[in-house]
Amino acid sequence: MAVELGEVQMQFAKLIWEKEPVGSGELVKMCADEFGWKKSTTYTVLKKLCEKGLFQNVDGVVTSMISEEEFYTRKSEEFVEETFGGSLPAFLAAFTSRQKLSKKELAEIKKIIDNAKE
Repeated sequence: MAVELGEVQMQFAKLIWEKEPVGSGELVKMCADEFGWKKSTTYTVLKKLCEKGLFQNVDGVVTSMISEEEFYTRKSEEFVEETFGGSLPAFLAAFTSRQKLSKKELAEIKKIIDNAKE
Protein backbone atom coordinates (compact mmCIF):
# COMPACT_ATOMS: atom_id res chain seq x y z
CA MET A 1 0.00 0.00 0.00
CA ALA A 2 2.75 2.47 1.01
CA VAL A 3 0.53 5.46 1.72
CA GLU A 4 2.27 8.49 3.13
CA LEU A 5 0.12 11.07 4.87
CA GLY A 6 1.19 14.47 6.06
CA GLU A 7 0.05 15.74 9.44
CA VAL A 8 -2.95 17.62 8.03
CA GLN A 9 -4.08 14.65 5.95
CA MET A 10 -3.70 12.41 8.99
CA GLN A 11 -5.88 14.68 11.15
CA PHE A 12 -8.46 14.75 8.37
CA ALA A 13 -8.37 10.96 8.02
CA LYS A 14 -8.84 10.51 11.78
CA LEU A 15 -11.86 12.82 11.65
CA ILE A 16 -13.46 10.70 8.93
CA TRP A 17 -12.69 7.42 10.71
CA GLU A 18 -14.24 8.82 13.88
CA LYS A 19 -17.42 10.13 12.23
CA GLU A 20 -18.05 7.79 9.30
CA PRO A 21 -20.29 7.39 7.49
CA VAL A 22 -20.47 11.13 7.07
CA GLY A 23 -22.19 13.23 4.45
CA SER A 24 -19.78 15.34 2.44
CA GLY A 25 -21.71 18.51 3.36
CA GLU A 26 -21.43 17.66 7.04
CA LEU A 27 -17.73 16.92 6.53
CA VAL A 28 -17.27 20.41 5.06
CA LYS A 29 -18.90 21.90 8.19
CA MET A 30 -16.77 19.80 10.53
CA CYS A 31 -13.57 20.79 8.73
CA ALA A 32 -14.54 24.46 8.86
CA ASP A 33 -15.03 24.14 12.62
CA GLU A 34 -12.08 21.85 13.30
CA PHE A 35 -9.44 23.18 10.90
CA GLY A 36 -10.80 26.50 9.63
CA TRP A 37 -10.96 25.10 6.09
CA LYS A 38 -13.02 26.34 3.17
CA LYS A 39 -15.24 23.96 1.24
CA SER A 40 -12.72 23.70 -1.60
CA THR A 41 -9.91 22.69 0.79
CA THR A 42 -12.01 19.91 2.28
CA TYR A 43 -12.89 18.52 -1.14
CA THR A 44 -9.28 18.78 -2.36
CA VAL A 45 -7.92 16.84 0.61
CA LEU A 46 -10.77 14.32 0.41
CA LYS A 47 -10.08 13.74 -3.28
CA LYS A 48 -6.39 13.08 -2.58
CA LEU A 49 -7.20 10.56 0.13
CA CYS A 50 -9.77 8.88 -2.10
CA GLU A 51 -7.13 8.60 -4.83
CA LYS A 52 -4.80 6.95 -2.30
CA GLY A 53 -7.47 4.33 -1.66
CA LEU A 54 -8.27 5.28 1.93
CA PHE A 55 -11.77 6.68 1.49
CA GLN A 56 -14.60 6.84 -0.98
CA ASN A 57 -17.26 9.46 -1.61
CA VAL A 58 -20.32 7.74 -3.06
CA ASP A 59 -23.47 9.80 -3.57
CA GLY A 60 -22.20 12.40 -1.12
CA VAL A 61 -21.47 9.91 1.69
CA VAL A 62 -17.85 9.50 2.75
CA THR A 63 -16.73 6.12 4.11
CA SER A 64 -13.41 4.39 4.57
CA MET A 65 -12.00 1.78 2.22
CA ILE A 66 -9.75 0.55 5.05
CA SER A 67 -10.17 0.97 8.79
CA GLU A 68 -7.90 3.10 10.92
CA GLU A 69 -6.62 -0.08 12.57
CA GLU A 70 -5.81 -1.64 9.18
CA PHE A 71 -4.04 1.57 8.12
CA TYR A 72 -1.78 1.50 11.17
CA THR A 73 -1.20 -2.25 10.81
CA ARG A 74 0.02 -1.74 7.24
CA LYS A 75 2.17 1.24 8.24
CA SER A 76 3.78 -0.83 11.02
CA GLU A 77 4.46 -3.72 8.64
CA GLU A 78 6.01 -1.33 6.11
CA PHE A 79 8.24 0.21 8.79
CA VAL A 80 9.52 -3.17 10.00
CA GLU A 81 10.05 -4.32 6.40
CA GLU A 82 11.88 -1.18 5.27
CA THR A 83 13.92 -0.59 8.42
CA PHE A 84 14.63 -4.09 9.71
CA GLY A 85 14.35 -6.22 6.57
CA GLY A 86 11.02 -7.58 7.79
CA SER A 87 12.58 -9.01 10.97
CA LEU A 88 10.32 -8.50 13.96
CA PRO A 89 13.00 -9.85 16.35
CA ALA A 90 15.46 -7.26 14.99
CA PHE A 91 12.86 -4.53 15.55
CA LEU A 92 12.20 -5.68 19.12
CA ALA A 93 15.93 -5.90 19.85
CA ALA A 94 16.42 -2.34 18.61
CA PHE A 95 13.34 -1.09 20.46
CA THR A 96 14.38 -2.65 23.77
CA SER A 97 18.08 -1.80 23.55
CA ARG A 98 17.52 1.58 25.23
CA GLN A 99 14.18 1.09 26.88
CA LYS A 100 13.30 -1.83 29.13
CA LEU A 101 9.82 -3.27 28.96
CA SER A 102 7.55 -3.32 31.98
CA LYS A 103 6.07 -6.57 33.29
CA LYS A 104 2.72 -5.47 31.87
CA GLU A 105 4.22 -4.82 28.42
CA LEU A 106 6.02 -8.18 28.48
CA ALA A 107 2.77 -9.92 29.41
CA GLU A 108 0.94 -8.16 26.56
CA ILE A 109 3.66 -9.16 24.06
CA LYS A 110 3.60 -12.75 25.32
CA LYS A 111 -0.19 -12.80 24.85
CA ILE A 112 0.20 -11.50 21.26
CA ILE A 113 2.80 -14.20 20.54
CA ASP A 114 0.64 -16.92 22.08
CA ASN A 115 -2.36 -15.79 19.99
CA ALA A 116 -0.22 -15.74 16.83
CA LYS A 117 0.71 -19.41 17.40
CA GLU A 118 -2.92 -20.52 17.14
